Amino acid sequence: MLLKDQLDFVKQHIVKNKMRVFMTILAATIGCAFLIVLASVGFGLQQTVKNEILSDEAVTRIQLYDDSLTKERAASLKDEDNVKAVVQKTQLPMALKSELDDHEAHSEGKFYDMTAFQKVNGKLAQGSYPKAADEIVVGYHYAQRLMNEADQEAYNEKVEAANKKQENYMGEDEGFKGAIVGQTVALTVENDEEQQVVKPFKIVGVLQAPSYEWMIDNQVIFSDKAINFFAGLQPDPFPSEYIIHMDSMENVKPLLTKLKKEGLGVYSVIEQMDQINVFFAVFKAGLLFVGTIAVLIASIGIFNTMTMAVTERTREIGVLKAIGASPKLIQRLFLMESAFIGIVGTVIAVIISYVISVTVNFALPIVLEMATGEDMGEREMIFSAIPWQLVVIASAISIGVAMISGWRPARKATKIDVIQALRQEV
Repeated sequence: MLLKDQLDFVKQHIVKNKMRVFMTILAATIGCAFLIVLASVGFGLQQTVKNEILSDEAVTRIQLYDDSLTKERAASLKDEDNVKAVVQKTQLPMALKSELDDHEAHSEGKFYDMTAFQKVNGKLAQGSYPKAADEIVVGYHYAQRLMNEADQEAYNEKVEAANKKQENYMGEDEGFKGAIVGQTVALTVENDEEQQVVKPFKIVGVLQAPSYEWMIDNQVIFSDKAINFFAGLQPDPFPSEYIIHMDSMENVKPLLTKLKKEGLGVYSVIEQMDQINVFFAVFKAGLLFVGTIAVLIASIGIFNTMTMAVTERTREIGVLKAIGASPKLIQRLFLMESAFIGIVGTVIAVIISYVISVTVNFALPIVLEMATGEDMGEREMIFSAIPWQLVVIASAISIGVAMISGWRPARKATKIDVIQALRQEV
C-alpha cells in the first residue's frame, strides 16, 4: 500500500467524522496551550530576575576579601587573563558626618587608588577625579542629603505622607541647592559617642546616578592618599578588599573557580545567578508537570476517538487484511491518524500560546498599574516568555501523548479477526 493510499485512508475517516476529530483536536490544543502558557510564566520570571541582575555592572566583578592574601598575590591579580583592573577598596568603619554651612549629612567613606578607580568607574556626572589628598568625589545624591533643620522637617513630613499612601519619597525637593562641586565640607568621624573632626575636604566630582532609581548614593570617595588623615582611629588598619574587574561576564567564573581552589575568600554575583538558575529549573519542572496533566486529560479524547474509529471501520480493516495488508500497516494507519491530531493540535496551540504571551506582557502591566497606581513600565517585568526550548519540550510531550493514546486502539485493530470483520454489516 503506497503512502498516498495510506494518507487517503486516513483523510477519508477524518472527513467522514470531522466534528468528532475537530473536538479532539480542540482538546489537544487546549491541553498543549495550557502547558506552554503555564511553563512560560516560569521562563518569564526567570528572564525578569536575570535581566535585573545583568543590568548591574557587578556581574563582571569578583570581590576578594581574604585577610590571608599576600601583597605579592594581590599585585599579580592584574596579570591574570581577561582582568581589566584590580581595585583595592578600604572601608571607613565609622559613620562620616559632613557639614556645609547649616547643612549636614551622614555618609559612608571609602578609599580607592584613584588611577584604578577612574579606569573602571569611567566618566563622572560632574567635575573630575581627586588629584590631591584633601579632594573627594561624592555620590550622586550627596547634595540632596545635605539638609538643614527646615529641610529635615519637610522631608520627614513628606516621607510620612508618602508612607500613608504606600508610596516612596526620595527627598528630591530638599537638600543643598547650589553647585556642590567646588564646595569645601568639614568631615567628622562619629565613633560610638565620640566625634573627631578630621579636616576640611574639597568636593571636586560627583558620581553617576546609581543603576536603580530606588537607590540613594551619598557616599564619600577618598583617594588612598587621604587615609593618613584618619590615622589613629580604630580598627587599625581599616578593613579592605580587592575588587577584580573582568572584561566580560563569561570570564568571571574561570577566575572565580581558580581563586577558590587557592583557598581565598571570594564572591561574585555570578554565584547568585547559578543559585537562581537551579531554583527556576525546579520551578519550571513543576509547572511542566502540572501542564502535562492537562495534556494527559486531553489524551482521553484522542483515545476515545481512535477507539471509535477502530469500531466503525472494522469491516474495512477486515477487507485490508483479506487482501494481504500486514498488521504493521494497519497499526501504522491508525497511528498516523492519532499523530495528525497531535501535530495539528500542537501547531495551533503554539500559535495561540505566542498570542497569549504577547497579550499578557502588553496588557498585564497596564492592569496592574491601574490596580496599584504604580508605574509598572519602569520595572520592565516579563510575565511570560516562550523560548524555542519550551516549544520543543511541549511539542514532544503533546505529540508523544497523542501517539501513545492512539497506540492501544491501533493494536486492537491488528487483532481483529478477518472472518468476523467481513460478516459485520456496513
